[in-house]
Amino acid sequence: MKINKIREMSSADLEKELGELKTELFKLKFSLATNGLENPMKIKEVKKDIARVNTILTERKIAEKKGDN
Repeated sequence: MKINKIREMSSADLEKELGELKTELFKLKFSLATNGLENPMKIKEVKKDIARVNTILTERKIAEKKGDN
């Protein structure tokens, strides 16, 4: 997922996407442990997407706090 696409999403959409990514990561890890994955690099990609979403959410929270002051 590209960072520009993530920045365009609303905070509520990002929270929803974060939940979906975490679920996908769990399923990928479970699949890897039980019968192997065709593309193990997918786990790395999903982890990076989770980090990107968390970064944008944190940036928005910080900006919101600065706006309140």
